[in-house]
Amino acid sequence: MDMNSAQSVAHVLIEALPYIQRFAGKTVVIKYGGNAMTEAHLKAGFARDVVLLKQVGVNPVVVHGGGPQIGLLLQRLGKVSEFVHGLRVTDRETMEVVQMVLGGLVNQEIVALINNFSGKAVGLTGKDGQMIRARPLREVSGPDGMTAVDLGLVGEIESVDPAIVHNLDRSAFIPVIAPIGFDREGNAYNINADTAAEKLAVVLDAEKLLLLTNTPGVLDSEGRLIPRLTASEVDQMIRSGVIHGGMIPKIRCALDAVRSGVTATHIVDGRVEHAVLLELLTSEGVGTLISR
Repeated sequence: MDMNSAQSVAHVLIEALPYIQRFAGKTVVIKYGGNAMTEAHLKAGFARDVVLLKQVGVNPVVVHGGGPQIGLLLQRLGKVSEFVHGLRVTDRETMEVVQMVLGGLVNQEIVALINNFSGKAVGLTGKDGQMIRARPLREVSGPDGMTAVDLGLVGEIESVDPAIVHNLDRSAFIPVIAPIGFDREGNAYNINADTAAEKLAVVLDAEKLLLLTNTPGVLDSEGRLIPRLTASEVDQMIRSGVIHGGMIPKIRCALDAVRSGVTATHIVDGRVEHAVLLELLTSEGVGTLISR
């Protein structure tokens, strides 16, 4: 490394210092999904980001999705996926696949990747420590208000017990959580990963919630990225139709988080390498920050 390169590295570290100091000892919940979960260089970048955050004193909690992986296995089994309002209809056979993919294959792949970069990740589902208590989801929010649905074993979160996550956070471990909830009889439910991340961020009193997506962030009416938004500005953009379609459920999770005590939510472009570090530890960021 020549002197100019070394000075560039030093400049980056100095720029990150105040952010590291601000977030030291704080919890950051990261919903991990989209391209960041499927492209090799992005997976490696994400794992390094998470390990570095833990190393400098931040407590990252990873909540992951896995919809494409579930769909692929169902297809191989000859089972057609059905969606209502963007949620996968989940019968018992599909739920078995969900548990196999989310709680097994995807979860353990993320754990192994973080551990490969000298992290100490621990894979969990909502059953561990009775963390995520769920019940059947019977209504969803549509364009005309709440609509009754029968989605089978798709669940909504009834309560979250964060004790096991707190215990891991106080040590050197990084929790990696599959969004599978369980009721009092032990029945499993397929939980939306954005919702699970939001609920966990609230009960963990997280400083930040990061939602990794396949878009640059929230865009204005001309398709330009909006770096910062307040809750009231988001409400206005939804009413005016600027925020629409698949971004609405994600933005509602972001709003619910900040209105319930999370300092800020970031909708982050997961297609950018090291997106997590760029959003948290630099002044530029790679997405949209939503605050109260």
